[in-house]
Formats: sequence, structure tokens, C-alpha cells
Amino acid sequence: MESAVTLSGLLNFIDGLWSSCGDERIIVFTTNHKDWLDPALLRPGRMDMHIHMSYCTTCGFKLLASNYLGISNHRLFAEIEKLLEKAEVTPAEVTGELMKSDDAETALHGLIKLLQSKKMVLIEAKTCKGETTDGEEKHDDGKVTTKDEREGNKQDEGQMGLVNEDDTRK
Repeated sequence: MESAVTLSGLLNFIDGLWSSCGDERIIVFTTNHKDWLDPALLRPGRMDMHIHMSYCTTCGFKLLASNYLGISNHRLFAEIEKLLEKAEVTPAEVTGELMKSDDAETALHGLIKLLQSKKMVLIEAKTCKGETTDGEEKHDDGKVTTKDEREGNKQDEGQMGLVNEDDTRK
């Protein structure tokens, strides 16, 4: 037998939670899509406070690194901060990576791998939509490169003795 939850049933349940609480209580509801919820669920008296939880920021990462690894600075922080600007990762995902190892080096390398994969997911999604972000260039083959990647490739080619003719004319 299949059980279905109706909006009316959910509203009655929520209202019942409030009426059965003699003392002050905090009840937390979460959703990834607030705009999909019926306005009756969101009205004052049912849900009095709405808090938007953003993706992890540099400041948030530093706080998490301090809390979970006991460090306030590390040689990998600069790379992580750069990746945080390009990737969409939640504080919970960052915490999960930092908790995988007591060794800061190992935990931070794991976080870098996560951030790189999240960055690639965003780039691929934008490529499918035909979009690029600031500093990115979309090539005829569909590949997207960042300014840093292009500059790194030019440096590598110069070190190997491969110089583009256009570069020598400057």
C-alpha cells in the first residue's frame, strides 16, 4: 500500500508540533528549493525565520580548518582559496573532507581534489550551455581553458623551446 503525504496533512502535522510544545522549541526544516514550497508552509507562525546557507567561502574554510585541523595557515591555503572562488562546495562537504584525516597535509590534498572536481563539473555544465566565466575561453573543439591554464601552457612551451611566432613579434 502506497502512502502519500498531502499538503493539508503536512500543515496539520507542523501545526501539531507547535501546539504540543509547552516550552520554547526550535524546529528546523531544510530544502534545496524554497521556491518549490507552497506559500502556506512559509507563512509566519509556521516558519518564522528563513536562513540562506551559501556555498563555502574563504573565511568559512579558514574557520573550518582551524576547528577541524587546528591550523590557521598552511602552504596549500592559497591554492584552496583560489579553487573556492571557482567551485561551488558546501561547508558540509568541506568539513567532510577535513575530517577524513588528522594529518593536515592529507586532509587539504583531499579537499583540493574535491574542489578541482567540483570546478570541472561547473565548467562542463557551462560548456553544455555554451557559457564561459570571466577569464575563460571556449575553443572550437568545445574545450574551455582558463587564463591561468593558457599562461601556464605558454610558459611550458617556452621552457621546451616551443614559441608561437605571434609571441616573438611582440
